[in-house]
Amino acid sequence: MNAPAQISLERSSAPTPADLTITVRDERFNRETTPRRWWAGEPFGTAWHNALSATFPRGEAFFIEAVKAHRAGAGPKLDAEIRAFVKQEINHTREHIAFNKLAENAGYDIKAIDKRVEEMLALTKGRPEILNLAATMALEHYTAMMAHEFLANPRHFAAADAEVRDMWRWHAVEEIEHKGVAFDTWNHATRDWSKWRRWKVRSLMMLIVTGRFFKNRWEDSMNLLAQDGITGWKARWGLFRYLVVSPGVVRRIFPAWLAYFRPGFHPWDHDDRELIGLYEGDFADALLPTE
Repeated sequence: MNAPAQISLERSSAPTPADLTITVRDERFNRETTPRRWWAGEPFGTAWHNALSATFPRGEAFFIEAVKAHRAGAGPKLDAEIRAFVKQEINHTREHIAFNKLAENAGYDIKAIDKRVEEMLALTKGRPEILNLAATMALEHYTAMMAHEFLANPRHFAAADAEVRDMWRWHAVEEIEHKGVAFDTWNHATRDWSKWRRWKVRSLMMLIVTGRFFKNRWEDSMNLLAQDGITGWKARWGLFRYLVVSPGVVRRIFPAWLAYFRPGFHPWDHDDRELIGLYEGDFADALLPTE
């Protein structure tokens, strides 16, 4: 059966705000620390965020290359946003390397997580680069959804060490700020595709990414909880409760995840830049102009 060509599945122009500024915040966290300074005793949030952070150094390098591979021919605005995106992601990589060292100093072995990410990224070699961009776009939506939730709901970091909390807030602000860059790059790179094909590929990739994301992060978190001596039903229920019940980041981001499959979706359909303002006042000295 042929696709219903009369249905508009994508907007003709992206709703990225015309006045959006992507700011590089040259912040540094978690230096000169000791193994005693950590998450303040909440094991399930600690495991989840350690598992996330362990994926970021290699993952964000992948995002950078996937977006840069499709910047040729981009207009001046998108080209400038890609440059700012790259700078922000490089800083995120640097700070998560420091955060991961903090986790290791606290006694956690996260090398297996990094190795899994390395092996998965090796599987992307040789496949069409547009699929790497589609995966990046889906994962950037995940980071933007969680960033919004982490900033909007203080309960996520209520028990965290203050510097750890500030690092995650900083990262969340910049994920919100550049949440449309990979998507706009996708629209640019697939501008000659039919609307049906663009919607189909990005939707299928989101389903694939979702399955792998939760399977791998669950297994990684279980491994880290086992290192804390928490296993079996206690570990499974505790992590499920943390993710779905309270504070419930997975439950709370579900509507935003579902919106990704809507014909005509764009990350900036929801302008949540007010959350950035909650952060900026505390760190004004770290702001750097973008080119």
